Amino acid sequence: MESIGTRNRLTYLDWLRGVGGIIMLQGHAFHSFLKPDLRGGAAYMFSQFFGGMPPAIFLFLTGVTLAFLMYSFERKGVAGRRRITGTLRRAGYLFGIAMLLRVQLWLFSWPSPWTNLLKVDILNCMGFGIALMAAMALFTTAQRVRICAALGLLIAGLSPLVTQMSWLGVPGIVKAYIAPDYNSFSFFPWAAYLAFGMSAGSLIRLLKQEHYDRAMQWAALLGVGMILGARYFANLPFSIYPKSEFWLDSPAQVLIKLGVILVILAAAYVWTQYGAAGAGWSWVRQFGTTSLLVYWVHIELVYGRWLPWCKNNLDEGQTALAAAILIALMLLLATAKTYRRDIAAYVSNVWGWRWSWSGAKPDRVPAD
Repeated sequence: MESIGTRNRLTYLDWLRGVGGIIMLQGHAFHSFLKPDLRGGAAYMFSQFFGGMPPAIFLFLTGVTLAFLMYSFERKGVAGRRRITGTLRRAGYLFGIAMLLRVQLWLFSWPSPWTNLLKVDILNCMGFGIALMAAMALFTTAQRVRICAALGLLIAGLSPLVTQMSWLGVPGIVKAYIAPDYNSFSFFPWAAYLAFGMSAGSLIRLLKQEHYDRAMQWAALLGVGMILGARYFANLPFSIYPKSEFWLDSPAQVLIKLGVILVILAAAYVWTQYGAAGAGWSWVRQFGTTSLLVYWVHIELVYGRWLPWCKNNLDEGQTALAAAILIALMLLLATAKTYRRDIAAYVSNVWGWRWSWSGAKPDRVPAD
């Protein structure tokens, strides 16, 4: 079945990822730099409210690209066992990156407790969630659209019940990977975004080009409906759950964030397809194509030992300025990484220095 070109698809997905990266940078800057006595103000609340969106966006997009990978297996006629192992390799890669990040942060903050190495961050959640959902590779792309959507609803719906389970005697690291917790990215409810992303990514692969605009219109309408509907049910004076915390394990929060993602996704498509089509370089998309590098470096910069005079020491205006500077620095880093060969060639021509790059330049592929 003919589908829209890979180039356009990656452009708007990168743009969505870039939006998440920019929101993440300002959120972490306010979380690390603002004075504690100012954290009840509107600026901090506004920053952190939107700062909760990037993890959901990143997990959703990880699910989308995972669906692309499974679609590739299906088209090539890969055997069932090899589909599973291929998916598990993707999970292992993310686990490996997560552990490297934790080791680096631990070494740079030495002396620090060794238990910091066991923190369940978003990369851990991605790897763990992909490993548990590897069996989705055995289904057809059309089947994954429905199954993964139902799986996302199931994960979100079970989250309040998982929170209320007795975890006595269960190792803390196991609970951190499974049960909702404010200090970790657990499978419940965060993996719901991964499942929803797999459903969306599978649908994207099935769409014909002439149906794409209409699909994005429906995505936006569905997103708005989710936001309004989930918010309405969250405000009801009664609940089907004995206990549920909105910011921790509420299915309504998951659906509201998913609705916001769908609205931004549709806006990203419209912008990249019609608003800025053929405009060349995009600073937002630049963040999206180098999101892992930006994530890694800014975590060390914002939460490490590099800026001790800023930690919990800035007022709202100073923090906003620091966030803007951080975004500019990360944009400079991301751009330098993307155009490193052009930069090297320029320096070589101007200063006579000679740098060589080993290996061929990697190309983006549909499963990236």
